[in-house]
This record gives sequence, C-alpha cells and structure tokens, in this order.
Amino acid sequence: MNSSFGRWTLFAFAASISLLLTLRPAWVEARAKTFKAQGVSVHQAPKPQDTMNAWTIGLAGGLIEGAPIRLAAEMARVVDDGDNLHVLPIVTRGPTENVNSLLYLRGVDAAIINSDVLEEYRSQVPDIQRRLAYVLNLFPSELHIFVRPEVSKLSDLVGKKVNFNTQGTAAAYSGPLIFSRLGLDVEQTFIPHQVALEQMRKGDIAAVVFITSKPVDAFVRGHWDPGFKFLPVLYDGKLEDYYVPAFLDASDYPSLIKPGERVPTIAVPTALVAFNWAPKSNRFGRVARFVDRLFSRIESLQVAGFDPKWKSINLAATVPGLSRFPAAQAWLDAHPPATQASQ
Repeated sequence: MNSSFGRWTLFAFAASISLLLTLRPAWVEARAKTFKAQGVSVHQAPKPQDTMNAWTIGLAGGLIEGAPIRLAAEMARVVDDGDNLHVLPIVTRGPTENVNSLLYLRGVDAAIINSDVLEEYRSQVPDIQRRLAYVLNLFPSELHIFVRPEVSKLSDLVGKKVNFNTQGTAAAYSGPLIFSRLGLDVEQTFIPHQVALEQMRKGDIAAVVFITSKPVDAFVRGHWDPGFKFLPVLYDGKLEDYYVPAFLDASDYPSLIKPGERVPTIAVPTALVAFNWAPKSNRFGRVARFVDRLFSRIESLQVAGFDPKWKSINLAATVPGLSRFPAAQAWLDAHPPATQASQ
C-alpha cells in the first residue's frame, strides 16, 4: 500500500509540473503573440531580463533624509516609460561621495553631487573633469554663517569653535573647504546643528555653518536675541571655480535681516551629473534618453506635489568646473528658450 501511495504521489507531482509548464503566464502569451505578429519567433525574442535592463539607469541620490534622494525619486517618477526607460534612485552616503559611485560602482550612470566635491578628486583622478559631465544645475545651496553678537566679521572667528554639522552633510564637506580658502583657521566641530545652536546660545560655540537651500527653518522659526546675525561672504577669485554668488535678505529671514538689506554670500551648486560615456555607446544612449525625457517633461515636476525647488530650475544654467553632457547640450540647441517655454 505504501508503494502504491508513493507511485501515485510521484505521478501527481509530475502532472503538476507538466501543467505549470503548459500554463504560461498571460504576459508571456501576450508577448509571444506580439512577436508572432512582427514575424519574430519566440526563440528569437529578447528575454524579459534583457528587456528590463536595456533602458534602465542607476541614479545615485544621497542620504535617505536629504533633498537629493527626494529629487532623484521625483525624476524617476516623471521620466518612467515602462520598458523604454526605467530610472533606479539609489540611497547613498551623500552627494559628497556620489562621485565614487559614478566612477567605480557598477550600474550607476548618473548622480547628484555638490560641485566643489571635485576638488577632492583632482589629485586622485587628474582627468576627473573630462570623465564627468553635468546634465542639470538642480539648485544652489547657500552658505549661511550664523554668529553670536560679539562676532562682527569673518576674521573674528579665527581660533574659535565653529560647527559644520555632522559628517556626510554638505556643510561638513564644503564648510571647512570654504573656510580654508578664506584663510580662516577655526576649531571645527561636527555635531548636529540643533545641538550646536543651543550651545551657541550659551556662548560655547561662536558660529554655525549651514550649506543648504534657503530659507532654513531653524532661522525662520527660531527666536534669537539681538546681535545674532549672518556674516557677509564676498565672492571673489578664491571662490569662482566651484561657487556662485548669492545673497540672504528679509524675505528669507524677516526676524534676522531688516527690510531692504541684503547679506552677500556664496552658494554651492547641487548638480545632476553623468559619467561621460563614449558617444554611440550603449550607456551613452541610456543617459541620452533619460536627458530627453527629463528635459521634455520638466514642467511635470513644477506642479504641486513635487519639491518646490523644481519651480526655479533653469535648464540652461551652467555648473562651474564641468562641461555639459553632449545630449543635454543637443537638446538645448534644438529647443531655444521660446520653445522651452511653450512645452
């Protein structure tokens, strides 16, 4: 009896496998009919994994809590075109390390970076500015040097404690680099800004350095005693290779800046860049298609529900220190500003 049961079990298992092999998923049947109508045999048809990978690109974003990964996800959502284009946003250690991902990590075709991160790679990768090309200047991250009442000018900070936020943030990388260029030798600390601001009120820290898009909630919503202020930073030859001029005014921080006044500062461009693939290569073609979809659908990102930064995007804006990705330049040449406005 046990032998008979075993034979029937084996027969039932074999019949089940045969049935599963016979009943192919509906999507396989549909694809087979499509290929047949096109005169292509099922054996010649591309495999599903080949179709999925043909027009997929990896986009290195940033930390899960940061703005870059959110922008990457929004781009992926708008340019998605099924098998014709699929963008995979990737959570990384941050924009300052995304150059590594773009240079060395398999499957990464584009990344969001801060422009001055290229400074770190000049000695390691001498041709870095030829290996990368920018697609889009996403938004500026303004430098905010917020100081206690007794500090009246940048040189007053020499030797004093200045906080640059936690490691991995834009302030932690770009802040010390900018201070070095300005000749400011300070005691650097890297603690969360909300902690540093409380220590600053007590006099333990002389200044905090934010590098992010204005306005910053901590300064809009915070209540500060008279004398707390932003220091001006003048744009000159020491800063022109990677930075752009910017300003802070009363519309940004009405409780800290008087109406009609402006505090000059600089900004670090946050840019969408791509590896400078050889023209006519497969990877170049993928990024070129991504650029076309992104530029053609940019207005879809400028509506409610997406990050407000998209509303200030200028497709033609340049990025200091880099050349434009050829497909991006070709799109701009084919779509003059008047044409862009009508899209």
